[in-house]
Amino acid sequence: MNSSNILSITTFVYGLSALLYIVFLIFKKDVSGRLATWTAVVGIVGNILGVGLRWVESYELGYGHAPLSNLYESLVFFAWAIAAIYLFMEYRYKNRIVGAFVMPLAFLAMAYASLSPNISDRIQPLIPALKSNWLIAHVVTCFLGYAGFAIAFGISLMYVFRERPAVSPDSFLARFPELGVMDDMTHKMVQFGFLFLTIGIITGAVWANSAWGRYWGWDPKETWSLITWFIYATLLHARLMRGWRGRKIAFVSIVGFTAVLFTYFGVNLLPGLHSYGSP
Repeated sequence: MNSSNILSITTFVYGLSALLYIVFLIFKKDVSGRLATWTAVVGIVGNILGVGLRWVESYELGYGHAPLSNLYESLVFFAWAIAAIYLFMEYRYKNRIVGAFVMPLAFLAMAYASLSPNISDRIQPLIPALKSNWLIAHVVTCFLGYAGFAIAFGISLMYVFRERPAVSPDSFLARFPELGVMDDMTHKMVQFGFLFLTIGIITGAVWANSAWGRYWGWDPKETWSLITWFIYATLLHARLMRGWRGRKIAFVSIVGFTAVLFTYFGVNLLPGLHSYGSP
């Protein structure tokens, strides 16, 4: 069994976990919640094994680079980061309901990587610009940041749905965490994402200088990374200096993740030095 097979199986494991979390949310069956958590753990282990084996396969082919160099590999790491960070948060807050909104994101990332006909899972040699020791530092920090923003997005959706004038005690919405708890969770995930995105932009600038002889060139992905950074910087500033809470923060978080998605996928349709991020 090769790495692609393991990662394809991991896709369905994440999908099963997401389904179990949704069943737990709707039908209030604790056994579904426990199974969802342990299924997510199995998915994370499979994800790690798949990435590790893919790294070994890269050495066997004579390439010897970390599996973080194309869209398929970045999506696989993105899915792992979402699942791993979410499980830590689940343990920290002792609440599984959030998994119904977060684990589907990990599943969708893996499903897009594994099932899209436009994405190749073939291991390829690095182009010259990617042959740098900064590859791992830049990609890992950026996608840890993206994962934090993805989780904040899921919680923000929950906040918007939950913040209704009257929620019936029998409604599944009543099982959501308290609004103040969700606001705090969103803030912490945005802080986490912002820290790692900032480090990712800095390491990317250093890498760009070694690869192309300049730290910043207003490439489409560089530009949109900066736009995304400013959106989340505005969110954190508004919370600290203006006292924003609740709905305002949730909506800015949703807008910010939209910018993340365009930075990740949309700019691959534009010409630029980061076009290697496309399939």
